[in-house]
Amino acid sequence: MPAIVDHAPLEIKGSLSIFESGAILVYLAEKTGKFLPSAIPERYHVLEWLFWQVSGLGPMAGQNHHFSHFAPEKIPYAIDRYITETARLYGVLNKQLADKHYITGEYSIADMACYPWIVAHERQSQALEDFPNINQWFLRMQKRSAVQRAYAKVETIE
Repeated sequence: MPAIVDHAPLEIKGSLSIFESGAILVYLAEKTGKFLPSAIPERYHVLEWLFWQVSGLGPMAGQNHHFSHFAPEKIPYAIDRYITETARLYGVLNKQLADKHYITGEYSIADMACYPWIVAHERQSQALEDFPNINQWFLRMQKRSAVQRAYAKVETIE
């Protein structure tokens, strides 16, 4: 379970612990004033896509990984079901990205949340060539210096 402890939170004394990726991203965005718009329509558009990831893309791709690669018993129905659902969700994201550089137009916590799940597209039996808008977004995301630094840092973890 992802979790953080902020020893210097805004507005309160002491420490603040937060768990779950979506809550952590919202907290950090609010604390820094970055990657989550303050204007209501744009803010909720980002939150919609963040919640889409935490309630759809992440769980379904996770089940895809489990049944395709880790389950002790290979269950064809489960494997097919989650590969198909992952493809459907990729289609939703592909449509959303049709005329945008980033999921909601501007780079946001929605992009941060979705990108790691797309990194594993091959293990999810998904070909980015089938989703050209995701493919372009994926390449754009890979070029971001913060993304490169984050993935380089992962390589140092034992």
